Amino acid sequence: MSYALENALFQWEEGERRLRQAEPAERVRLQRAAERVLDGLRQKLGSEFTIQELSDLYASEPDWTADAVPAPAVDAAFARYAREAADFGGGRPRPRF
Repeated sequence: MSYALENALFQWEEGERRLRQAEPAERVRLQRAAERVLDGLRQKLGSEFTIQELSDLYASEPDWTADAVPAPAVDAAFARYAREAADFGGGRPRPRF
């Protein structure tokens, strides 16, 4: 696994952790923002994608996740969407056959 992908996975997990640990009112706000990012990911990548494609999109810092969405919400959304990647399972990338 590349360093960039490993780093992205770490950041995404941290985003989910920060979202879970947020105060209730803040958690609601972050959840809503994460849902908006998830909608954007679905539009950009569709239903069939690899974890590397998701990581590449994350590295490109898309405008739709810029300043308007807090970083923990972006990272949590990417973590959630990563679970749907064709080559992702058990929290880590897996080889495709």
